[in-house]
Amino acid sequence: MGVRCVLCPHLCLLKVGEIGLCRGRQNQDGKLIAVNYGKSIGLAVDPIEKKPLYHFRPGTSILSLGPNSCNLNCFYCQNYNSSQQESPTMDISPRQLRDLIRERGLTPQVAFTYTEPLTWFEYIYDFAQIAPEVDIVLVSNGFINPEPLEQLLPFVKAMNIDLKFMRDQFYKEHCGASLDVTLRTIKKAHTRGVHLELTNLLIPGLNDSEEDILDLVKFVGDLDRRIPLHFSAYHPAYKSQIPATPITTVLKACRMASDFLDYVYAGNIGVNDFSATKCPGCGKEIITTSRRAVGLDGAFCKNCGHKINGVF
Repeated sequence: MGVRCVLCPHLCLLKVGEIGLCRGRQNQDGKLIAVNYGKSIGLAVDPIEKKPLYHFRPGTSILSLGPNSCNLNCFYCQNYNSSQQESPTMDISPRQLRDLIRERGLTPQVAFTYTEPLTWFEYIYDFAQIAPEVDIVLVSNGFINPEPLEQLLPFVKAMNIDLKFMRDQFYKEHCGASLDVTLRTIKKAHTRGVHLELTNLLIPGLNDSEEDILDLVKFVGDLDRRIPLHFSAYHPAYKSQIPATPITTVLKACRMASDFLDYVYAGNIGVNDFSATKCPGCGKEIITTSRRAVGLDGAFCKNCGHKINGVF
């Protein structure tokens, strides 16, 4: 008896015993089972900036975990060992996760990250029901169907969504996904009031042209110029031998984006001109490169009173 999974647009139709493309869901005797439920590839306390989230409680730590699965198949995957291949996992129930946060006195926030948390839909949803005091953060590719997204968003406080390409053909060829789905998720999260930040991994020859960068930053700016955008440098991994992204490319993308957006950051290239947060109103540095809030009074610039987008 075949069972169709409707979590994401792949709509996998699974025969008995078959596992879906994400490796997280299986047809067991005619029932669709989340076989990755509560099985995490790791558990760590990270700086929240590592997600990356620069405007959501900067300077705090967040408990992080994630499943051994992903519903995309990017040939250049930067963490392919855990997203594209079988990895050792540990079992942690929603209740154990909640109790761990309480017992260790951690900031009441948790990041579902590392691989693709949306393939952990049931686990995250169940956790949200028993731990409403814990803020949920998702670091995601945004590839999910509208119905489950609508179910989950009321419980999500912040998201960093990976916007890979601004050309649908590239999404299909290089990731097995769709640009329109990711854009829909981004727009829906923003509309629902989720704190939203975006990341773009710049890959030489694929998405680093001026046209590609302009298309991306114009989309973000048209949606809301206050959305923080992070550009990251790619390095060869998994099936890709494309040379690593030059630092100059990342900095150029940041300079271009700054004409359209209030908050632009250059990730994983060391301290640079786009590491700190500056007030869009007066240009003063309000959060340092070490992510210390030195120029903020709540969510407002101490110097000029401009309201800074984020959760502080």
